[in-house]
Amino acid sequence: MSKYLLRVPMWNFLWRRLPVGLRRGFTLPADDLLRDATYRRLWISILISSFGGQVTMLALPLTAAVLLHATPTQMGLLTFTEILPFVLFSLPSGVWLDRVRKLPVYVVGETCLAFVVASVPLAWAMGWLSMLWMYVVGFVIGTVYTTAGSAAQIVLTQVVARERLVEAHAKNALASSGAEVAGPGLAGVLIKALGAPLALLTDALLLLVSAAILRGIRVDEQRLPRADAHFWRDLAAGVRFVRSQRLLVSLALTVGGWQMCHNAALVVLILFATRTLGLAEQAVGLSFVGMGVGTVLASLFGNRISRRQGPGPCLLLGIALCGVGWLALSLAPVNAWGVAIFALMLFCFGFGAVLIFINFLALRQAVTPEPLLGRMTSTMRWLILLPAGPGALIGGWLGEHHGLRASLAFAGGAAVLLAFAAWRHPVIRSVRALPKPEATDDLLGGEASVCLTP
Repeated sequence: MSKYLLRVPMWNFLWRRLPVGLRRGFTLPADDLLRDATYRRLWISILISSFGGQVTMLALPLTAAVLLHATPTQMGLLTFTEILPFVLFSLPSGVWLDRVRKLPVYVVGETCLAFVVASVPLAWAMGWLSMLWMYVVGFVIGTVYTTAGSAAQIVLTQVVARERLVEAHAKNALASSGAEVAGPGLAGVLIKALGAPLALLTDALLLLVSAAILRGIRVDEQRLPRADAHFWRDLAAGVRFVRSQRLLVSLALTVGGWQMCHNAALVVLILFATRTLGLAEQAVGLSFVGMGVGTVLASLFGNRISRRQGPGPCLLLGIALCGVGWLALSLAPVNAWGVAIFALMLFCFGFGAVLIFINFLALRQAVTPEPLLGRMTSTMRWLILLPAGPGALIGGWLGEHHGLRASLAFAGGAAVLLAFAAWRHPVIRSVRALPKPEATDDLLGGEASVCLTP
C-alpha cells in the first residue's frame, strides 16, 4: 500500500524519514490482494460505503425509537419490511442477474440507496415523517439490497480467484470493521449535533462517492443471451442446483436459523440500550465501537482461524459466540456493568458475525459454477432470510409482552442450541477446505453464456 501513497510528495517525504523496520511493517506482502488495482478499488468503495452504513444503522432505528416513539412491535415491523423484499424478489432477481452484467447493477444500487436514505431527512423537514414512511424506506432499501447486494457478491468472484475467496471476504470484512470502529462514534456525534434524520445525509453522500469509485472498475463481462432461455425453467434450474448440494442445504438451514436469532435480538437492541440501560444516543454510538473492535480482530485473524480449523467449524464457532453475547446481555444489570456487558455483547456479535459470513460466502461461491452464481446467490439469500422476518416479529412480540430481556434470551438460547445441533451434523463440521465447483451441465438451463476477460 505504501508505494501508492509515495506518489504524493508529502507522503514520500515522511516515508523516507521513518526507520527501515517501521517501513517494513507498513509494506504489503508481494502476494497481498490489495496490490491488485481492481480489487483495491473495490475494497476502498466498500470501506467508504461502510462508514455511511454505520450512520444509517444507528440513525434509522433511533429516528423510529426516539423521534417517532415506536413500540417494540413497530420496530419489529420496520425490520420485517426490510427483509420482505428478499422473500418476494430474491428468486426472480437471480435469474435476471445471470443474464446481465453485475457491476452496473451494483453501481446503480449504491446510487439508489443514497436517494432513499436522503428521503428521511427530507420527509422530516417537510413534516411528513411517520412510521409508514419508515416502512416504505425499509422496503425500498431491502429491494435494492436484494438485487445490488447479490450483484456485489458476484463481482468479487470476477475480481478474485476462487481459492482466495476466504481471504477476500476477510479483507472486505476488515474494510467494514474499520468503519465499525470509528463509525459508531462518528455517527453518535452526528446524531447528537444534527439529529438522527439529518445525520442520514452523511450516508447518502458517502454512498454517492462509493458509486463513483465503483464506476472506475473494469470487468469485461459479456453476456450473450441464448435463444432457448426460459425464465421459469432457468429459475427452477437454480433452485434444483441448491437442492442437489448437501453442503448448500445445510448452510441455508444453519445460517437461516442464525438469522432468525439475530433479527429477534436486533429489533430490541436499541430499545434495550436507550430504555433499559438509559443510554443517550452518543453513548449508544460509542458502545458500538465494541462491535467494530470485534469485527476488526475477526477480519485480521478469521482467515487464519478458517485455515487452521476449517471453514465449517469456524462458521459454527461464530454462531456460538453470537449466542453467548445475547444471553449475557439478557442478564445484564442496570448499572455500569450492564453498559460494559452491552459493549461486550457487541464485541461477541462483531467477531462471530465475521466468522460466519467470510466462511459462508466463500463456501457457497466455491461450490457453484459461474453461470449459476446469480441464481445460487439469490436462492441462498432467500432461504436464509425466510426465518429472519418471523424472527423479527417474535423478537418484537416477546419484547412488548414479556419484556426486552425475553427477546434477547430467546435469541441467545436458540443460537447456542443451533450451533450445538449443527456441530453434531457432519456436513458442515467436516468441511476443512474450500470445495471445487460441481459439474452441473444438466442443471444450467437457458441462462446467458458468459465471457470474462481479466
